[in-house]
Amino acid sequence: MDVVPAQLRTLQAVVRYGSFSRAAEAMHLSQPAVSTQVRRLEAGLGARLIERVGKRAFPTPAGELVLEYGRDAVARFEAGLEALRRLDGTVAGRIRLGAGATVSIHLLPGLLRRMRDRYPAVEFSVVTGNTAEIAAAVVRYELDAALVTLPVSGRELLVSPFFRDELVAVAPPGTRWPRGRPISSRRLAEHPLILYERGGRVRDVMDRWFQRSGSPARVAMELGNAEAIKELVAAGLGVSLISAVAVRREVQAGKMIARRVAPPLHREIGLIRRRDKPRAPAFGAFLDVLEDYRKTTRGVERRSFGAAPR
Repeated sequence: MDVVPAQLRTLQAVVRYGSFSRAAEAMHLSQPAVSTQVRRLEAGLGARLIERVGKRAFPTPAGELVLEYGRDAVARFEAGLEALRRLDGTVAGRIRLGAGATVSIHLLPGLLRRMRDRYPAVEFSVVTGNTAEIAAAVVRYELDAALVTLPVSGRELLVSPFFRDELVAVAPPGTRWPRGRPISSRRLAEHPLILYERGGRVRDVMDRWFQRSGSPARVAMELGNAEAIKELVAAGLGVSLISAVAVRREVQAGKMIARRVAPPLHREIGLIRRRDKPRAPAFGAFLDVLEDYRKTTRGVERRSFGAAPR
């Protein structure tokens, strides 16, 4: 029975994307090459692993079993390859990272740039999505780690705090909000609100904040994209609550005004990874750089909005 890691990785991709063609595109292979890898794996194991229903591909019970046990085997094999590369002083490998939109736009560039400067042979692939989707992908071994809004639970996951993200009130230029003083939830609720769509962790944080203050929110629009929310606020269509690090440029450019809120409002960003994930050289280097970067972002967190936003 000849089974090689490349075949297991191909099977994982076909199941992840639900399609031979999409898996081929993601792996930069031809579709016949992907089909051949799966057929050879099935022949080596003597079992059918993939079932086609129309254009979709699904794992058979045997395929589910191979995936369950094969994930750890592939992860350990790749960790071994990285350890071999380190013998000549090179830290190399690929890290699959998940993140929410705000993190991917405003925090990841600095983090990945620092990682590239120190370890240029390490490659990254980044997937964005909501917390539930990203956390599920980490549990399924599809991602090595993720930076998401907490809380996240799961016995398979190790959760580490990373960044305390302050949420601030933003409004169009000319809005008569007092300078140097925070905006109360009651004052904010007087305006049409443009908030994140329901179902995400950030919106949950906001809804609980309004509920605790006893000020029912008058939600005019709900969107899943912070950049779209900022444009709508700048156009004078309402006010919003948004990450302080996400609006620094717009406030500096005079496209909108921003104020801290009372009571203070934050969300916690955390790093999640599987407890059983091997600490391969590349992943270990990433965790070390992440810890250094976290210490730096403490200063960013304190300075991100200044003493009193203008």
